[in-house]
Amino acid sequence: MKQQRKRLTALLLTAAIAIPSILTGCGSSSDPKAERSGPHIGIIFTQAGLGGNSFNDLALEGVRRAAQDYGITFDQVEPKSVADEEIIQDEMASSEEYDLIICVGDEQVDALNNVASVYTGQRFALLDATSELDNVASYSCKAQEGSFMVGALAVLANEEKIDTRLSDSGTIGFIGGVDNPLINQFAAGFQAGAAYADPDVSVLVDYVGGFNDPTTARTIANTFHEKGADIIFHASGASGMGLFQAAEEKDFISIGVNLNQNSIAPDYIMASMLKKLDNCAYQAITSIVENTYTGENQLLGLKDGGVDFTTEGSNITIPDNILQKLDEIRADIISGKIEVPDA
Repeated sequence: MKQQRKRLTALLLTAAIAIPSILTGCGSSSDPKAERSGPHIGIIFTQAGLGGNSFNDLALEGVRRAAQDYGITFDQVEPKSVADEEIIQDEMASSEEYDLIICVGDEQVDALNNVASVYTGQRFALLDATSELDNVASYSCKAQEGSFMVGALAVLANEEKIDTRLSDSGTIGFIGGVDNPLINQFAAGFQAGAAYADPDVSVLVDYVGGFNDPTTARTIANTFHEKGADIIFHASGASGMGLFQAAEEKDFISIGVNLNQNSIAPDYIMASMLKKLDNCAYQAITSIVENTYTGENQLLGLKDGGVDFTTEGSNITIPDNILQKLDEIRADIISGKIEVPDA
């Protein structure tokens, strides 16, 4: 246990050095919470870490917003491996310093189920995955609904030739990080949205095999473009940077994911599908502040602010009539008139 504590301390120090914004609230009082005026939160990211406009960055935005609104303090840690995640979870829980420990990503589920089963009095939040334990509140987003929106956008933009780079190929593309149920929610929604706008559209789909491999993503994007795809959407984490590079080199249009990625290449990124894990993290902390925490699974879609899309920051202009049509599609999804598949 002492070795584990030393390892966690090293990880926290590494995070503090790498990320100056880390907030720590550890005092010398025998009651670790005595010197704090508000809740103290811990957040553990996936091994992919921060950077690359990933969902880790998005979750951190929600925590920072809660810090501004509620005066909470927080510690953030970027594990170097999946094995480190369980060690960090265990040490945070055993310290009894945290009112809530937030774990990001499906890769932490097994470790969290082990740790939370031991520390039943510790409250956890799990983002972008689910757990059935009573002391774990799970927050997931209906990625398929946001992807449906950008799938429809891609086809409508292509049909109206809003940009000189768009052709009559009737082909668009989707690049996923890995072939798993979570990423396939993006693929299913994108394909369904495209088919809703035009049943004859062809959607090319391929997977990088990881979330930090821009070289492979670039190769897939180039192949798609050679096959006639003028607009390509990705859900591949940092691998998506390879898509954007290919779009600039080959002069086609792309769609970002999770965060607003439009500013990365505003002449080549038309829109970004938003998977708003920031709202998930914020809602989890709000439940602590307002004392409404329950260990339940919560699924947030368009109706709940869990997903959306944005064209802000792009230099590619979307005509008002297309935006109006997308507003109608949004309303139909929220009302249940349009049922979006998740697989």
